[in-house]
Amino acid sequence: MDWKYLLTSYEGRINRAKFWACVGVVFVGGIIAMILDNILGTTFNQMPYGFIYLLYSLAMLYSIFAVYAKRWHDRGKSGWWSLIILVPIIGAIWFLVECGILEGTKGANQYGPDPLA
Repeated sequence: MDWKYLLTSYEGRINRAKFWACVGVVFVGGIIAMILDNILGTTFNQMPYGFIYLLYSLAMLYSIFAVYAKRWHDRGKSGWWSLIILVPIIGAIWFLVECGILEGTKGANQYGPDPLA
């Protein structure tokens, strides 16, 4: 798997397996950042996260939205659909169903060839 392409490019398409792999890697990185915050004592008051987690989260914003955009492209939609997450409750459910559960469009589309072909 080409992690540089997955986490830095907003072009192309990825399938559900690569989407979940990237989400998992970013999630595990966040857990590690929280653990480091607790070990180093850089947490904010009584919160489980702190300065390291905050820096990690800001650094991952670009990457995670690149992954989201490629997944939306696989569904035949613009990467701007990632903004649906901002709609409370319904947006997160919609995003999860569209990007995490439903298959991508069969064959090539305007965003590139089928990643499963």
